[in-house]
Amino acid sequence: MPRLYAGALTLGMAAAGLSLSAHGATEIAWWHAMGGELGNKVDEIAADFNASQDDYVVEPSFRGNYSETMTGAIAAFRAGEAPAIVQIYEVGTATMMNAEGAIVPVHELMSESGQDVDPGAFLPAVTGYYTDADGRMLSMPFNSSTPVVYVNRDILDEAGVDAVPTTWQGLGETLGRIVDSGAAECGMTTTWPSWIQLENFSARNDLPFATEQNGFGGLEARLSIDDTAAVDHIQRLADWQQDGRFDYGGRFDDAAPAFYTGRCAMLMASSASLAGVRANAEDFDFSVAPLPYDSDLVDTPQNSIIGGASLWVLAGKSDEVYQGVARFFDYLSSAEVQADWHQFSGYLPITQAAYELGQQQGFYEQNPGSAVAIEQMTGVTPTANSKGLRLGNMPQIRDVIEEQLERIFNGDVSAQDGLSEAVRRGNALLERFQQANG
Repeated sequence: MPRLYAGALTLGMAAAGLSLSAHGATEIAWWHAMGGELGNKVDEIAADFNASQDDYVVEPSFRGNYSETMTGAIAAFRAGEAPAIVQIYEVGTATMMNAEGAIVPVHELMSESGQDVDPGAFLPAVTGYYTDADGRMLSMPFNSSTPVVYVNRDILDEAGVDAVPTTWQGLGETLGRIVDSGAAECGMTTTWPSWIQLENFSARNDLPFATEQNGFGGLEARLSIDDTAAVDHIQRLADWQQDGRFDYGGRFDDAAPAFYTGRCAMLMASSASLAGVRANAEDFDFSVAPLPYDSDLVDTPQNSIIGGASLWVLAGKSDEVYQGVARFFDYLSSAEVQADWHQFSGYLPITQAAYELGQQQGFYEQNPGSAVAIEQMTGVTPTANSKGLRLGNMPQIRDVIEEQLERIFNGDVSAQDGLSEAVRRGNALLERFQQANG
């Protein structure tokens, strides 16, 4: 057991007093980063749990974007005012794991609280991101997504293309046909370039993103993206940009409008973007396809890896609060709640039971494309290269990579030189994290 876990729950139980509402129910503060309609849905989930019993009141509170929520929770913990539950994005996982004495691992919480949790009930490709070396859950997966390909069917029909290729090699030929036919100005674009074109390209093709099992093996991990076929892939995209098969559309979700307007025939984006694509694709038919793989590297693609966030339990609370958190997590992971959250938000269900419930309800038949991400995640057993990433300072590392990708796609540097610079600066961030937490 990593040293940060030892005794955290026991110390937390002893350190804090009982929190009671005016009605005698124990209050449980839940800080999250879900704004808009997703925030309203979070409120609904909490309200339904509160109405299902009389002992606990979960109080959700929107705290800004992921970065703001994480920073705020760390500051609140230091001030002794932390919530019991906080939503942390996946790239903050290593930071939370190494927050000595600040967290209560979920497996420990559930065991101490007498809640029966079967790790086998959860989707391995989802929970694998949030487990320790022994497969024990550290945080509760909540909103997980993975990249897929959104396709403008009208453009493909105009170009005389029947099927979406499953490999990058076939995709190159198809995108060339689309652009040459004049059906679209741009073949494809991508959101979240580092996440999709490097982190997921590596996982899908069973390549290491970093040493030490992508960081799961220890703090000595260092980036390896300048020493694998990822270099060739990024150079391929840079070359495609010269003839219109690819168009760099910026960081985050900045590229999505190029697909919505019909300028680009395909968009690589999060599975959780399905609702947004559906809302914006009013003038054309679209479909959803799996992320392609490189047939020069693998015969069968690996699973893609997740983005999104999970729920972490912070130390320093009472027995009653932890009992309530465990009850809430048990409720949250039920097939009914997960299926409803998944079908509303587009995020992945975290359990097989929630997926099967959706099948029984006819959800996937009524909503074509909504099962592609799940099938992509569950079709194979994750390897060390496709389990996920566990790297310290990962938010800052992503910024460095995005900066270098922009230089590559602007034609300022080659893919090799740009990724080597990203590795040099990224490894300096990893060394700093190791020194602070080793």
